[in-house]
Amino acid sequence: MRSNFVRKKLKAGESSVGTWLTLSSPTAAHLMARAGFDWLTIELEHTPTSFETAAVNFAIIGAQGTVPLCRVPWNTGENIKRVLDTGAWGIIVPMIKSRADAEAVVAAARYAPLGERSIGGQMHAANFDTDPGTYYSRANEEILVILMIEHVAAIENIESILSVPGIDGYFIGPNDLHNSLGKPPAFESDDKDFCDALAHVRAVGKKLGIPSGIHVADANAAKRRIAEGYQFIAVASETGMMLANAREITSTLGIGSDRTVAKY
Repeated sequence: MRSNFVRKKLKAGESSVGTWLTLSSPTAAHLMARAGFDWLTIELEHTPTSFETAAVNFAIIGAQGTVPLCRVPWNTGENIKRVLDTGAWGIIVPMIKSRADAEAVVAAARYAPLGERSIGGQMHAANFDTDPGTYYSRANEEILVILMIEHVAAIENIESILSVPGIDGYFIGPNDLHNSLGKPPAFESDDKDFCDALAHVRAVGKKLGIPSGIHVADANAAKRRIAEGYQFIAVASETGMMLANAREITSTLGIGSDRTVAKY
């Protein structure tokens, strides 16, 4: 059975960098899997990507030696079970606000005795190059479980959230966290409330030995966050990279000055 090297890197205190895939495109997944990132996250929360397309992308990404992850649409057992049973090597779960939320994630993502994930399927084992029986016996050691901390309620409950057995790390969603704090959505800011929230979560995570993660806009921001101790870093998205490069070209050529494109 193949080993989830991203989970091992995080547990060893190392950093791991990936990006978001927001296009419903196996072609994009295939090309991005060759770019050198440790992992790629199929985005199901804010895109039209179907579970079927996601399953195809998990196989394509894994075949290139890159770890296939998925941000599920919402924290439900159905969402978590479906992406894991169709080949994702890990999940990123949005809007965790309480210990009960975190416990629900673990229950859906881990087999007994850690959780309540049901037995079945073939694609999960195939993506790990093993048989179902071996997968069932080792999945709890290989599946990566990341909780998104992106709401003021999560900041208030962070110690109880990160104390739940069976989680592998947390991931700051800066846009939603800013919004929850009553600030304009942004990847970065010097706002005191935002910075204090990050510092508080980092302190609790460090005390409990839970790896930290955050979404950033570019490589320079990723380097800075890694230097600060963040381990699980998502840099922009494939769509953001494509549009940013295209906009740089048109700007250099002096065309399209009236157009705006997504930055991330």
